Amino acid sequence: MRALVQRVLDASVTVEGQITGRIGTGLLVLVCAMQGDDDAAADKLAARVAKLRIFRDDQDRMNRSVQDIGGACLVVSQFTLAADTRTGNRPGFSSAAAPADGERLYERFAQALRDLGLPVETGRFGTDMKVALTNDGPVTIWLDTADRA
Repeated sequence: MRALVQRVLDASVTVEGQITGRIGTGLLVLVCAMQGDDDAAADKLAARVAKLRIFRDDQDRMNRSVQDIGGACLVVSQFTLAADTRTGNRPGFSSAAAPADGERLYERFAQALRDLGLPVETGRFGTDMKVALTNDGPVTIWLDTADRA
């Protein structure tokens, strides 16, 4: 699974004019399930996100996790993280998980974060969403479960 994680002061997601999720300080997590991903990948990614030390400590160093600061996560599905741009000008998305698998793993990921004690808000899988955020830093980190053993 892939995630683009942004440290935020606040973030929200709106679907059809209705806010479906809103957080204050924490992480906006754009997440994509890839072909071949399973529940273990979702759980692994959730653990990495929860423990990612990108918040400032007392010495102004990035040394605290979202768990450490009592922050929240806004999880938004984004299949375009699977974009293949190696050839041509139009990205391909064939490496993304099938929609049914993608939705299940997206929900599993969000629940895994909740199980780790984090408040989690979400977008709505498979819909056109409007995401607003105030990126803090800015700090934006790319995670991919395929990059690590």
